[in-house]
Amino acid sequence: MAPQLNSEPNPDDAQNFSGQEAYRLTPGEIEKLLLTGEVEGGELVPQGSNYTFVVQLRADDLSFLGIYKPASGERPLWDFPYGTLHRRERCSFLVSQALGWHLIPPTVIRDGPHGEGSMQLFVPHDKKSNYFSLREEGRPELFLVAVFDLLVNNTDRKGGHCFKGDDNRVWAIDHGLTFHADPKLRTVIWDYSGQNLSENLVNDLKRLDNELGDQGSSLCREVEALLEEEEVAIFRRRIKAFLKEPRLPHPEEYRSFPWPPV
Repeated sequence: MAPQLNSEPNPDDAQNFSGQEAYRLTPGEIEKLLLTGEVEGGELVPQGSNYTFVVQLRADDLSFLGIYKPASGERPLWDFPYGTLHRRERCSFLVSQALGWHLIPPTVIRDGPHGEGSMQLFVPHDKKSNYFSLREEGRPELFLVAVFDLLVNNTDRKGGHCFKGDDNRVWAIDHGLTFHADPKLRTVIWDYSGQNLSENLVNDLKRLDNELGDQGSSLCREVEALLEEEEVAIFRRRIKAFLKEPRLPHPEEYRSFPWPPV
């Protein structure tokens, strides 16, 4: 795989949906732009164990940035099937939307310069922000992230995977290591251990469970297409178990924490 695309993206030329344009577009409309936008250039993100590109896309008169993670650029892992991480990125976005929490930027699966992969909207943000700085600000959205990670069995919630966007919203990214059939929750967000979910959040989980159980729903169909049958079954089992005892757990051992933490 070539480490570079044909040109470097220019953030100054991209609207990035960070101004008033963001309020005129729904997540569904942004998904369509991510699916149809022409990739005009991009560069490899140097950090990370898998190939990740910041790419510039153009659709109609809009120019914006996306995060492209091709399946062919995934590093083989002993515990996750090769070539599936981009599907888990899409699935995580779908679950966040179904819950109504909107924690994850719009994410689609599409073909790109290096083959099929996930394409996620790049959100302009404060590069110094992370889970730890957001915790100091007392951002209540972090509790939602903790619940979400338990639901999707996130094995790699580092502090840098949360940030504050230029829109002042809390966003969560990097969800390729999710939905494993075995319990593998590893996260830096243990500050809410022992806290109960509110009735509103429990109702969100019930709605998610009902939608996943409806074979005619678009969420059910796509989740079943993205994940293995066992992963879907255990995902639903995890939701039902959480509904019986809607309380965030305590870490059990050192493996509950990712490394490095940021």
